[in-house]
Amino acid sequence: MSDFSSYEMSSVDRPVNRFQVNPVNHNKPNETIQLDVPQEVYRRLVNSDGEPLEDDTFNEDATEILNKQNLQRTQRQSIKSSFRDKDKPSRFKDQSQTTRFQVAPPNEEDSDDSSGSKDDRELLENEYDTKYGKSFRHFTREALPRLDNYRNIMSIQAAYRPTLDELHNATLTGKSASLNRNQDPEAGNMNGSLKFGWIKGVLIRCLLNIWGVMLFLRLSWVVGQAGIVEGFILILTTTVVTSVTSLSMSAISTNGVIKGGGTYYMISRSLGPEFGGSIGLIFSLANAVACAMYVVGFCESMLDLLKSFGLSIIDGGIQDVRIIGCITITILLVIVVVGMEWEAKAQIGLLIILLVAIADFLIGSLIGPKSELEKAEGFIGYNYTIFKQNLFSDYRVENGVHHDFFSVIAIFFPAATGILAGANISGDLKDPQKSIPKGTLIAILISTATYLFMVLVCAATVARDATGNLADVANGSFAFLNCTEPGQCHYGLQNSFQVIELVSGFGPLIYAGCFAAAISSALASLVSAPKVFQALCKDELYPKIVWFAKGYGKNNEPFRGYVLTFIIAVAFILIGELNLIAPLISNFFLGAYTLINFSTFHASLAKPVGWRPTFKYYNMWLSLVGSILCVAVMFLISWVTALITFAAVLALYLIVAYRKPDVNWGSTTQAQTYKNALMSVQQLNNVEEHVKNYRPQILVLSGLPNTRPVLVDFAYMLTKNLSLLVCGHVIRGTSSQRYRNYLQDRATTWFRKHNIKGFYSLVDGEDFESGTRALMQACGIGKLKPNILLMGYKNDWQTCDKKELDQYFNIMHKALDMYLSVAILRLPTGLDCSQILGDESSAAKIVNDIPRTLQPNESSADLMSADRSVQNGLSGSMDSLSRNVSQASSTSDLSFMTGTQVKEVSGLPDPVDPKSPQLLTNSLRKSKQKHNDPAFLYKGPGGVELPKEILMELTQFTRKRSHAVIDVWWLYDDGGLTLLLPYIISTRRTWQSCKLRVYALANKKAELEFEQRSMASLLSKFRIDYSDLTLIPDITKKPQETTTTFFNELIKDFVSSEKENGPSNVATEEESIITEDDLMAVQDKTNRYLRLREYLHEQSMKSDLVVMTLPMPRKNIVSAPLYMAWLESLSRDMPPFLFVRGNQTSVLTFYS
Repeated sequence: MSDFSSYEMSSVDRPVNRFQVNPVNHNKPNETIQLDVPQEVYRRLVNSDGEPLEDDTFNEDATEILNKQNLQRTQRQSIKSSFRDKDKPSRFKDQSQTTRFQVAPPNEEDSDDSSGSKDDRELLENEYDTKYGKSFRHFTREALPRLDNYRNIMSIQAAYRPTLDELHNATLTGKSASLNRNQDPEAGNMNGSLKFGWIKGVLIRCLLNIWGVMLFLRLSWVVGQAGIVEGFILILTTTVVTSVTSLSMSAISTNGVIKGGGTYYMISRSLGPEFGGSIGLIFSLANAVACAMYVVGFCESMLDLLKSFGLSIIDGGIQDVRIIGCITITILLVIVVVGMEWEAKAQIGLLIILLVAIADFLIGSLIGPKSELEKAEGFIGYNYTIFKQNLFSDYRVENGVHHDFFSVIAIFFPAATGILAGANISGDLKDPQKSIPKGTLIAILISTATYLFMVLVCAATVARDATGNLADVANGSFAFLNCTEPGQCHYGLQNSFQVIELVSGFGPLIYAGCFAAAISSALASLVSAPKVFQALCKDELYPKIVWFAKGYGKNNEPFRGYVLTFIIAVAFILIGELNLIAPLISNFFLGAYTLINFSTFHASLAKPVGWRPTFKYYNMWLSLVGSILCVAVMFLISWVTALITFAAVLALYLIVAYRKPDVNWGSTTQAQTYKNALMSVQQLNNVEEHVKNYRPQILVLSGLPNTRPVLVDFAYMLTKNLSLLVCGHVIRGTSSQRYRNYLQDRATTWFRKHNIKGFYSLVDGEDFESGTRALMQACGIGKLKPNILLMGYKNDWQTCDKKELDQYFNIMHKALDMYLSVAILRLPTGLDCSQILGDESSAAKIVNDIPRTLQPNESSADLMSADRSVQNGLSGSMDSLSRNVSQASSTSDLSFMTGTQVKEVSGLPDPVDPKSPQLLTNSLRKSKQKHNDPAFLYKGPGGVELPKEILMELTQFTRKRSHAVIDVWWLYDDGGLTLLLPYIISTRRTWQSCKLRVYALANKKAELEFEQRSMASLLSKFRIDYSDLTLIPDITKKPQETTTTFFNELIKDFVSSEKENGPSNVATEEESIITEDDLMAVQDKTNRYLRLREYLHEQSMKSDLVVMTLPMPRKNIVSAPLYMAWLESLSRDMPPFLFVRGNQTSVLTFYS
């Protein structure tokens, strides 16, 4: 046996911490290290927090492994690790990377080579036994259910799940576990970042924000106005609003991971970027201005304190407010910029001061009045009579305003706000899903209990009115309570804002509490505004603000946002007077509350499968009531500012809606859109069809829309704002799903760029005919199914392969068999614009110039075949079926065949390469060009400008026409579709001034005048305006010799003479399609169409569009080349020509 037995651990094509153990032999000993046994064979990999990355470990003791090799004593183990060739999958044994565990037996005489080989073979035979250290996942390509598999693909912790192609297709190799991802700074905890729990992160912040200056300056006045009963109702009303909002917020925050951005993040991911962006910007501004408002409140309290000592800085007024405010906001900025840890410590210090101030108030109420002066000012101590007097309301006129319940609640409500303080720093919380609901609800409970208790204390100890005159207290008199004249009393609950200080045991502590409340609220706002604004900037919903998205340090601090908030706050501090803007700030906060409640209601209403909040104590109707209450309070506070708030939200909403940001967050708005569409389609199924409601629903065989834009534009002209448009694309052979998705995205981008509302349907099949059959049969759902098949005219029908011509002809037969109407459009210059627009010329260049890596859904043979195809010049050659303009696949596509698989690689970057730049996505909304500018919509090879003549051809159905003429040759009654389609075109804005000229066939020349009157009457009853009506009397007349010669030239390659039976004509006879018998059978029809050609050249050569009834292709009567010769005779050398054949069902009616 060799000196050492070793275990080889081969990595597989999965994350690097998955190993496979196989025995190998070595002849040379490696350096050894002493390990005690039992010992784990390998150590688990851990992340930055010391948590294991995987759940599977090798739990078997080394003793069990050694027993398999008859080793009875303690072994010395040496470990040598090497990680090579990460990208090579483990199933390729000769390419595997190894991590070797070598076990050296101390007694070499106890083992020999033969026994070692035998043991090795035993291990190899038991390769699939997991007790040898293998993990189950290494015997399958499947990925086991793990959290990392469901992370965002851009997250650095995201794991790789094999694609369906990799699992389903045995020839495809797996992707390496090492993916190049950009680090997502919000994905999980980063090294060294500071994260808060629910107490420090949410509870303390919410309490400090809710316990504002109102607690010390306005609560006593509310008691004096509303009394105990209505005061309780008032406080509980505000609590209901905030509690319902918190329940809604709890539901949203527990429905998935919450990242930075707090309120904005929750609303935008629930209701979409439009609502989220508007409320995020307003909420950030509100916090910035609120910061200034709280600082000014602090300054005013400071001035009052200075005045009590007879001190001032300059004038004791607005100038002093500005000086103190600027100094204060600068100190707060320094605290915040130093770090969130210092800010958190400052918050704790402020909370302690606040709690001491509240305790001081309660202790002072128990002590009672400490002097006769305090008694004269209304502080009597606990007294039942005073309690009874204060039980009910006593609303009075103050500053010209007669207060009532609603006016008082409007003044008090800002004291209940602040519940979003914890949610706004969601990115700095350890577990936002648990912290936000728990901390916010407990903060509301504590603050509400505090307010209610302080209302009882104030009502039981302080009178509503007091003179403050010491003489009125003499000898135990209560004369100080008698205020008979208005303005006589300046003290008491109704008249003084210093009641809390009066009741307290030590007055300066109340000042300290006021300062702490103001500073803490300012500090919370100074932190919240930049955090929310940073998250908004990262999503690039608004222009020119992405500069503020950059974060610094371990906590990704928004220093730029701090500076911006500081500037805004200083600007409003310098104004000094914030009484006018305070209601607007409250309304901005209430607007956020409204949308939070509505988000929960909307998610519960839409019921997407992804709506699964772990917080269950919410109700959709309660959330709706909360949303309505928030709106009601907004108008109670100030109807003017409420309207301003709604106007601001609407304006910002429209900006985001107009910009159409390239984001997809799975909002409930998307879920509701699907639900509404589904319900509408189901309701439509119950609606019976009626001729008055007929709509032309078109399936157009366009291939990729960008290859035949004129055909798509024409189809959309018929369906715009009216009916369904589906662009069908047939790919020969099979294609991967990723490539199909790429084509879908490319078509959708083209639709959006050209402002066309249509759908793109892609099928792959053995050939064009089978693919088109699948499209016709499966396209659409319910009543939303195409009833017209629109094709391009087959220009190469004389030169193409017979099979292709038969397929084209058979598609018409199949459409008519399915009762679909058939329309064929022919343009003088053809429909395929791929070469003009540069796709084909750029395809080979891009495939050659850009290094094309092997993708997970390709084999190496695919890549080599693609390279060889391009090098051999296949980019310039396509089979004639693809060149055919009616063919659904584009001539600009390159077909790379590998076995039975065909891939069409179009002239854009590799569709399956995730690094490929998306050329048209973001440029659509960023471009300042109008969507109807042809120079912007169409570019030549390499992006060059196209000549004006070509642009005119490309936009012939989209540009405005003046004095256009449409000739309608209504030859046969097909239900009226031949007449309806040109009428629809005449109603379009670009063709509105066009004239309709109607041509019809007369039955008898002798009755020409009668038939013309009958046709005019019919058109009049159909309410179709026309400029001219002509009946063709001699359609049965023999055509001219030149016309007959022209027709014979068309079919000469397809006609064979049955009289010629020489051997040289055998091959010709086999390939011939039209016999003389066939020609004789339809001689009359042929003459008729040739005669029509003469009339067309005489009447319609200068028309802008010709619409004619399509000749009926009779089965087993007319062959494909003969039929195409009829169409060629009618449409050659003509203006744009549309053949139409209805399904013989009426689409026009003269009944009302």
